[in-house]
Amino acid sequence: MADRVTVIGWDGSPLTAAARSALGAATLVAGAAHHLALTEVPPAAERIRLGSVALAARRIAGHRGTAVVLADGDPAFFGVVRTLRAPEFGLEVEVVPAVSSVAAAFARAGMPWDDAQVVVAHPRTLRRAVNACRAHTKVAVLTSPGAGPAELGLLLEGVHRTFVICEELGTEREQVTVVTSDKAADHTWRDPNVVIVVGGTAAAPEGGGWIAGRDPSAGPRGWTLPAESYGGLMGESELEPLRAAQLARLGPRVGDLVWDIGCASGAFATEAARAGAAVIAVDRDPQACSRTEANARAFGVQLQIVHGNAPHILENLPEPDVVRVGGGGAAVVSAVADRRPQRIVTHAATRDDAELLGRDLTEHGYDVECALLQSVELDTRAWTERERSVVFLLSAVLPDRAG
Repeated sequence: MADRVTVIGWDGSPLTAAARSALGAATLVAGAAHHLALTEVPPAAERIRLGSVALAARRIAGHRGTAVVLADGDPAFFGVVRTLRAPEFGLEVEVVPAVSSVAAAFARAGMPWDDAQVVVAHPRTLRRAVNACRAHTKVAVLTSPGAGPAELGLLLEGVHRTFVICEELGTEREQVTVVTSDKAADHTWRDPNVVIVVGGTAAAPEGGGWIAGRDPSAGPRGWTLPAESYGGLMGESELEPLRAAQLARLGPRVGDLVWDIGCASGAFATEAARAGAAVIAVDRDPQACSRTEANARAFGVQLQIVHGNAPHILENLPEPDVVRVGGGGAAVVSAVADRRPQRIVTHAATRDDAELLGRDLTEHGYDVECALLQSVELDTRAWTERERSVVFLLSAVLPDRAG
């Protein structure tokens, strides 16, 4: 095992005295091509071109001498330090950090970033990164080949965002470009790059926030809110006990895309968005779309609202993770199941209707649960019954996507 492993961050500025000292004593240096070309790298040191960090870690673990790993920005922030410290390699490392590429990107843009979400986009995580950009008003995306500005722009179709694209930060080829998301695919962007994605209507916290990223305590307390919070009278499909049960079954979270079909007032869509998920709210009634937009704006959340008849309007929507079917019946439930989301919730007024929906979901390969959900609202001034609701709640989980 290497006698000493030092990880040095580099942001294009001159190396610190600590970094120069560690690098001068190195018998093995790992890094990208532009790192290995630095004049401070000892000519006699073994050099490893850093592609797979795991492979480099194995080489370092077997090295007898002093090793240095060079990385862009802060190597402890979505960087190589996590892999090098993994138990299978047994490496203890010292870190000499630099300004992270995210901090540098926001500095170039002249923007604060304590209220930003920070996500990593690889081909395997690209869709989740896009969903974060749908749901939040300020997101920094650390991109990779095949999951860069062009791909982000293409997958954000239907949602307007502004991209601040920072290419090759800290080098002589550094460039900062501002484009709208729909134009990002019209250009070839150089790696590495960071994309700042901004847009939407949520207001910044007064006097600055107290927690980085999205403030989980923003807005009123509670998973679900009473009808008065959304403008008054609601239909049975939107009553608070049913919404709470549906929200609990679906468990929307950051990185998810939720479909809310038959959004009505937008109560469920708003509450899913408050949980951090991206939401597409669908309704055939233009007034319902207007109410949903107004409620989303009132709560400061981002929704994409689609006016049209399900199931036909669903054909061109991006792939969902979880879906609430608030209206449309068996045909809509079947069309949703064809898209294979992880979870589906819906409800029925009668047992026969519930059996029909449950049978169809089972035939699509879902594990189905059904519960009779009864709620009685009491007037606590006289303790008399004010309103009663009885529905069958169906929840379906796809076994091979149950995570």
